[in-house]
Amino acid sequence: MIATITLNPTLDRAITVQGLILDEANRWTRLRLYAGGKGIDVSRAINEMGGKTTAYGFIGGDTGRTAEILLDEEGVPFSFTPIKQETRTNFIITDAKAHKQTLIYAPGPPVSKKELDRFAQKLRRIDPKPELLVIGGSAPPGIPVNIYYEIIMEAKGLGIRSILDSSGQLLKEGIKAKPYLIKPNVHEAEELLDTELPTEEAIIKAALDLVEMGIEIAAISQGKGGIIATTKKSIVKAVPPPVKVVSAVGAGDCTVAGLALKIAYGEPLIESCRLAVAMGAAAVLTPGTELCHRADVEKLLPRIEVSEITIKQWTKTLSTAH
Repeated sequence: MIATITLNPTLDRAITVQGLILDEANRWTRLRLYAGGKGIDVSRAINEMGGKTTAYGFIGGDTGRTAEILLDEEGVPFSFTPIKQETRTNFIITDAKAHKQTLIYAPGPPVSKKELDRFAQKLRRIDPKPELLVIGGSAPPGIPVNIYYEIIMEAKGLGIRSILDSSGQLLKEGIKAKPYLIKPNVHEAEELLDTELPTEEAIIKAALDLVEMGIEIAAISQGKGGIIATTKKSIVKAVPPPVKVVSAVGAGDCTVAGLALKIAYGEPLIESCRLAVAMGAAAVLTPGTELCHRADVEKLLPRIEVSEITIKQWTKTLSTAH
């Protein structure tokens, strides 16, 4: 089983318009609701692929109840910690005419120390013990910035490996606990390492630097450019075929779900990256945060270009090139 943690869940309202006109009245042509947040998206994608998962996190108010109903309708198991404040709502506005997407994100409800303590107690009693714990996204007001460090260390004490997918200070603090895997995108990796990553060579070096910090697998995603993942021994590159983008929201979460599905059960990194990229590419084919469909993933899998070389081979190629 793969458990996920979303400290700042959301009810996503995906709105489609035919030509968004600023400072004017606009009529939507389609409205869809989805339970969202990085960890929840990962659980939804794992469930879609037939994997076992449970989503943990905070939930509150009528908005939170709506999110739970949506997860229940999808068949996604959850065990949320209730809070007094209302779960946030995000808006995803897709202009079908201009092929542009606008995201409006809420900061989230404040969480009290008592609510945080109840959540921590639930994690300590987690049963059955998951093969992996996926932690992702932002944190709501009232949560200490080192929360992911604390969760990862707690999981280590229980013998559970963690995947961390966050950004900014939460990611900087979280990696101090040396999670098993992190998956920043290029921008997040640049911010984390305080450097620019303009080339594939620079991205590989950055991933190797992260591994040197004690992280087992550093995977850096590049959108349509796929993913580069490194360990102390090898470098894997996986690239999807060109696909028509309907909505890019949630593609990174589906990528993490693909990595988790294979890694949880001890499959090779190259196969983890193949599935991750197929799931990420399949996600952009669907509107809003509908995420990937299993049939699309299975069609894309044979079309993913994957390669793996040892660190020694890469170093030799690098020295020859220079």
